[in-house]
Amino acid sequence: MIGVNEMFPSFEKNGVDGDELVTKSSSDYTGWRVFYFYPKDFTFICPTEIVAMDKLLEEASVAGFSGDNEFCKKAWKESDDALGKIKHTLLADCGLTLSHELGIVDLDAQASLRATYIVDPDGKIQHVSVNALD
Repeated sequence: MIGVNEMFPSFEKNGVDGDELVTKSSSDYTGWRVFYFYPKDFTFICPTEIVAMDKLLEEASVAGFSGDNEFCKKAWKESDDALGKIKHTLLADCGLTLSHELGIVDLDAQASLRATYIVDPDGKIQHVSVNALD
């Protein structure tokens, strides 16, 4: 697992920003960054946590990732009033490529573990928290 004092991997992912489909790369995120991962869209616990991540936007760039594609993310945001209002991007880690590179995949469930990375302006991981799915 990639951890503290290591560089966060570069990425380019499709996703949803507001109600628009977008492509974002790691270079789009500058300064302090918070990247978080969750298992799947349309889960019940995640929306509360995802909405709360907007509180960090004054201090850091924020993006959320799961293995579901950008169309699933858009549908999820459209179906949930609170999620529809978030100001940060949800990105599609299709094939779990970034999650595998980070070492945060539950192989049985084929889903990302719940994880949060705080990355400094130089791209170095300063904090990581990873939790099991259950």
